[in-house]
Amino acid sequence: MERGCESPLLVKREEEEEREKGVGERFWDESKKLWRVSAPAIFTRASTFGVSMVSQAYIGHIGGAAYLAAYSLTFTVLIRFCNAAMLGMASGLETLCGQCYGAKQYHMLGIYLQRSWVVLMGVSLFLLPLYLFTTPILEAIGQTSEIAEVAGSVALWFLPIHFSYLLSFTCQMYLQAQSNNKVIVWFAAAAIVVHIVMCWVLGNGLGYGVTGVLSSNIVAYWIPVIGQLIYIFGGWCPLTWTGLSMAAFHDLWPIFKLSLSSGVMICLELWYNTILVVLTGNLKDAKVAIDSLAICINMNGWEMMIAVGFLAGASVRVANELGGGNAGGAKFATMVVLFTSFALGCVLWVFFMVFRKEVAYIFTDDKQVRDAVIDLSFLLAFSVLLNSVQPVLSGVAIGAGWQSTVAYVNITCYYIVGIPLGLILGYLFDKGVKGIWIGMLCGTAAQTLVLAFITYRTDWNKQVENSRERVDKWYMPSTKAEPSASNGNVAGQQNA
Repeated sequence: MERGCESPLLVKREEEEEREKGVGERFWDESKKLWRVSAPAIFTRASTFGVSMVSQAYIGHIGGAAYLAAYSLTFTVLIRFCNAAMLGMASGLETLCGQCYGAKQYHMLGIYLQRSWVVLMGVSLFLLPLYLFTTPILEAIGQTSEIAEVAGSVALWFLPIHFSYLLSFTCQMYLQAQSNNKVIVWFAAAAIVVHIVMCWVLGNGLGYGVTGVLSSNIVAYWIPVIGQLIYIFGGWCPLTWTGLSMAAFHDLWPIFKLSLSSGVMICLELWYNTILVVLTGNLKDAKVAIDSLAICINMNGWEMMIAVGFLAGASVRVANELGGGNAGGAKFATMVVLFTSFALGCVLWVFFMVFRKEVAYIFTDDKQVRDAVIDLSFLLAFSVLLNSVQPVLSGVAIGAGWQSTVAYVNITCYYIVGIPLGLILGYLFDKGVKGIWIGMLCGTAAQTLVLAFITYRTDWNKQVENSRERVDKWYMPSTKAEPSASNGNVAGQQNA
């Protein structure tokens, strides 16, 4: 196996062959590569998100408004905070695995996977106190004692789920980098089906109520993790998994730095909506405000699962092309994924505008909450439209390794523009939830425009050089004989 990228002559020949094709044919070819990654990623993330939505719906009807507010607050604030940290730190793996796979350094994917496990174990232990002290933390940021007490007990049920993130995120990114996604889909589908059945049996049939629903939550989150580990360890990834290795403990500091910059980038994005919920908790009639806003954010979250699926597709396709030395391919992949995601965003914008009065009935019977959701639905529709573009640009950044740059953009647009503007509109001008949301939408719009400009001005040939330097810098020879790429295993992994 050669070290580094393909030869410049071979890459140039491939680029010339691509240019000889018509735009329509190139678009179709790239779309197939994109959907091979994005479609399973969308389904997987929608299924995982669906587990939480099913739980929220059951708890809203079984436990009442107090439990619904506590669960929504726990999931939207605590879980999203920790989820963002774990997902962000794991996203550095997308850059490394994607570029190494493009450069045909297959065995390095397994080594990077193990290094991410070491780094994320430290992160997961560092975040542990947030679950143990949820009640005083929520009270300190202004939540009512009633909601904070219930949220503290709910948070303890999320501890096993917290540790599942360590393996879930990293295994998914490892498999996605090699377009080996079908196994992720099967286990995600199994998880949501099992969860629906268990919620009905435990929550309603056997009368365990909220406790039964939260127990089912844990099982549903661990099913994909166990399945993916069996798949990886069982020999279905022969090119990229050559066994556990002491190399996992080498070069941890540079891996940690890349993971940290990825973590900051993702955290600043995902915590943005969390802050929206926290600020809402200090408004009048906080229970109704939190419930209505949480429902809107969760509906927005369904669309975000599509956008995040395209984020995965963008990061994998850009990383693979840059790792393979194909600057033109990386640029064209970016254009295709942006066009596709935005087109779907427009369709969903129309959907939410037309059916804005029906969305609240899924989650609650409370008329006050339903009316509040209807009042916010116009903002929800425009959030959906913006979110069809912004995550894709973040995916391009991950694939190219620009996490540090995007982190600075996020700080400026979200926390210097969006949040202060939201506070002014929400409190100073007494616009309440709508004012806070409008301000934060302005921050998202600013961030999207800046990232679009950065992407437009990118020198993709320079990005190829950066990718080659990164891939070669941490290269380690394989200690085991690897299967030859010519025996069809590469294609087998891609289509498994």
